[in-house]
Amino acid sequence: HLATSLPLPSERDHLRPRIDLIVFMIDIKSKYSLRNVEASLAHVDASFFLGKVCFLVTGVGRVNACSIETNAVCKLGEAYCSPVLFCELELEGIRVVTAQRLLRMLQICAGHIPGVSALSFVPLMRNSDDD
Repeated sequence: HLATSLPLPSERDHLRPRIDLIVFMIDIKSKYSLRNVEASLAHVDASFFLGKVCFLVTGVGRVNACSIETNAVCKLGEAYCSPVLFCELELEGIRVVTAQRLLRMLQICAGHIPGVSALSFVPLMRNSDDD
């Protein structure tokens, strides 16, 4: 299910399936995109930020067209204890790999992978400078 922002409309709450993973998409070419995600974060229950939220940053293949600093998005991921994935959706191979990663994360968050919990995403949040 897709939503352009949060909160979700309440009139269909009784029909809404359980939410296992929230993926916030940020277009690196649009400051509005980041502001919309930041505003939406206030509507997410704090318990989701332990392995059930990730940030997907698109458009990273065009550094000269960026309106958002990648460092700002990384800080957002750190602040909310959530992984940040960078991708270029216009390249089919990267798009497929990104979709596979998101699907695997969803399977883990939904509890479909025995012995693995959503807290397994913590290593994804570590900065390479921490090693």
